[in-house]
Amino acid sequence: MHSFIRTFLGKGKLSREKEKFMKKFLIVGLGNIGTEYAKTRHNIGFKILDTLADEVPFSFETVKLGALGTFKIKGRTVYCLKPSTYMNRSGKAIKYWLEKEKIPRENLLVLTDDINLPFGTIRLKGKGSDGGHNGLKDTQYMLQTTVYNRLRFGIGSEFSKGRQVDYVLGEWDDQEKKALPERLNQMTEIVTSFVLSGLQRTMNQYNGT
Repeated sequence: MHSFIRTFLGKGKLSREKEKFMKKFLIVGLGNIGTEYAKTRHNIGFKILDTLADEVPFSFETVKLGALGTFKIKGRTVYCLKPSTYMNRSGKAIKYWLEKEKIPRENLLVLTDDINLPFGTIRLKGKGSDGGHNGLKDTQYMLQTTVYNRLRFGIGSEFSKGRQVDYVLGEWDDQEKKALPERLNQMTEIVTSFVLSGLQRTMNQYNGT
């Protein structure tokens, strides 16, 4: 009888621990550190988190492998990370903070640019290929899976052959700059919905908008 009670209480403790970790989320904006990259298309992940930080609000502090900000919403703790590893090593920072804070992979959301989508188009997915994106490629390598949530922001592909790097590392044109604030606000809405309502509901509500 005593062993049964101990087993029952032990399971209860494990359940409570699991429930605690399930209420923690890691939102990662992909980008490159440095003022020369701050306004580029490739840094849209950083830009989304900066917009979210202004809205909530919260602030970032320098930590191992990045800048980290946290906030709480309806019993959930949200960690917002801007890796300092540069785009091509984004997965290193993501893996470190997932493990350090014991955040389940299903509560990870990676924010990234995508040249395969027209400007401003939004796609939320729970798995998929890296699509040629070096940040996603390293994330896939470090996590050893293609199953992780990613929110992609279309930046278009208005570049000539051989000019892709210049395009993604270039700054937004005037028309894009005018449209960005509204799209950034929608991206922060999606992040909040992901935390509060989950992947599937958020996909159903926002994909294609």
